[in-house]
Amino acid sequence: MTQEQIRDLRAIVGEEDCFDDKAHLSAYCYDATRERKYPECVVFPHNEEEVSKVVKYCNDYKIPIVPRGAGSGFTGGALAVGGGVVLALEKYMNQILEIDMENMVARVQPGVVNMQLQKAVEAVGLFYPPDPASEHYSTLGGNVSENAGGMRAAKYGITKDFVMALRAVLPNGNIIRAGKKTIKDVAGYNIAGILIASEGTLGVITEITLKLLSKPKYSKSAMGVFPSIKSAMNAVYKTMASGVTPVAMEFLDNLTIKAVEEKFHKGLPKEAGAILITEVDANLEEEITHQITKIQEKFYENGANDFIVAKNEEESVNLWFARKNASPSISIYGSKKLNEDITVPRSKLPELLERIAEISKKYNVLIPCFGHTGDGNVHTNVMVDGTKEEEVKRGYEAIEEIFKITIELGGTLSGEHGIGLSKAPFMKLAFTQEEMDLFRAIKKAFDPNNILNPGKMAL
Repeated sequence: MTQEQIRDLRAIVGEEDCFDDKAHLSAYCYDATRERKYPECVVFPHNEEEVSKVVKYCNDYKIPIVPRGAGSGFTGGALAVGGGVVLALEKYMNQILEIDMENMVARVQPGVVNMQLQKAVEAVGLFYPPDPASEHYSTLGGNVSENAGGMRAAKYGITKDFVMALRAVLPNGNIIRAGKKTIKDVAGYNIAGILIASEGTLGVITEITLKLLSKPKYSKSAMGVFPSIKSAMNAVYKTMASGVTPVAMEFLDNLTIKAVEEKFHKGLPKEAGAILITEVDANLEEEITHQITKIQEKFYENGANDFIVAKNEEESVNLWFARKNASPSISIYGSKKLNEDITVPRSKLPELLERIAEISKKYNVLIPCFGHTGDGNVHTNVMVDGTKEEEVKRGYEAIEEIFKITIELGGTLSGEHGIGLSKAPFMKLAFTQEEMDLFRAIKKAFDPNNILNPGKMAL
């Protein structure tokens, strides 16, 4: 980019909201992957109109532009691989525009933090279920762009299940509206559905209309302790097939249990092969009792050694502590974590975890696993010493084999993190050439000059 182009962008958003100094470029050059790709300029638009003007200008001059929320993604989706402009939406476009009680929807700007919306709607008796682990800092625009999941996905689904409508700016600067507040809408193509999980490659999302639910009155958490990972995984899909739909069904394998216990000393059973942590909710206490009783029955039928039910909120928080602190705990196994979020049909979980254990031995790397078994989404973490090139190489070889097994079992490369940069090389494992060509044709229809988040998803 030239200094003249940067001056032109300053004329659009103001002197104090367009930067090319080292501090800003450094602050916006990375995400949770810890990879660094420096932009040439960081722009903070105040509103949709300014987004439109900035995007149109970049399109006219073929300048790459990367929409960015909190930069909390795990696949490099917010990295400026081609330089250009980072369009930072979290500073000004962060308002809850409306909570419509009558229609049970919320209209928000993309920079609203997920937990901010959850608290706002719960204050009026409503409920926004999608709860990614990054809910305290990730933005809803990023959640939509990556189609984020969360622990409550087992019962309530993921971000796409709650998006009713979007407003977005196309690369030519045109502003479109996709979807409606209405429960039913089958007029025209599902453009909102195409924009969800597009990782900022097709348009810049400027407003989101989200479905809300009534907040359930009661909830209860419990933990099952299992002798093996196989018995725990069998318990998952057999419980889900029994007519009970838990809000969440999360697991930790033995390596993860040991890591959490070593770091936090919470009294976890270090000898356990796996633990399952679950939660149910309902509007009637007797329904809560029925669900917990049925889950307990299924857990014991599938080999559980123990079943612990939280008696109050404090005990519930303690039960969930291990799962919510699993990711930072496993750092004891290596300085570099190759973190993937593969997903398979629930019935394939036992085989998937067994085969990951075989890969761990084959490549001589530790692979602690945890995640959302209620929806088949497993976080595999290949732990390596980042200073040892040969070990890192073996780690990536293990990841590729894990992906191949996942696809073989009818699964997908990503359940919630997206593809971005880190998984782009593996798209050929999951999609045929014809399917990749179709993706590229859609990209070209939206973005013929390839300025929006170029280089992502192998597009």
